[in-house]
Amino acid sequence: MQVTMTVNGVEVTREIEGRLLLVHFLRDVLGLTGTHWGCDTSNCGTCVVWLDGEPVKSCTVLAAMAGGHQVRTVEDLADGAELDPVQQGFMQCHGLQCGFCTPGMMMTARALLDRNPDPTEAEIREAISGQICRCTGYATIVRSVRWAAVHEAAAAARVTETTESPDAGEIADAGQPAGSVA
Repeated sequence: MQVTMTVNGVEVTREIEGRLLLVHFLRDVLGLTGTHWGCDTSNCGTCVVWLDGEPVKSCTVLAAMAGGHQVRTVEDLADGAELDPVQQGFMQCHGLQCGFCTPGMMMTARALLDRNPDPTEAEIREAISGQICRCTGYATIVRSVRWAAVHEAAAAARVTETTESPDAGEIADAGQPAGSVA
């Protein structure tokens, strides 16, 4: 059968078997190997991608079911050479050891931060509860997500401050002559 979907912003059409799982379509057909395949039973969560903006375990979705939909993988988190804050957080706080669960964890974390820009530790743990990490004990993953949340908030504040701060002409127009000291 033929399937067409948008993957990471690019429309793709391929001829596939009806029983092909989305994880295998991404990895084997499209060559997007950032999405890992761990269990085929939806237990581990290493294969999490977004389907129409919602995290899903791609080992539980047939590629045919994704036809006509938007799929986003870990390869799409970075903006060119600029890493997503979640990716930066995983680097800064050592949120990975072997790296096998990392793509799924990052996709889940990005979805959480898009919904809730300031999650508590408990909210982060709940969001990643459907995923298994056999190496880290989750503490560094939680710290990585918090790092991303804090740094995104700080970056947003800097942008707001820059766009809202008055320039020298506005200060002079506010009652003080330019160059005078109040």
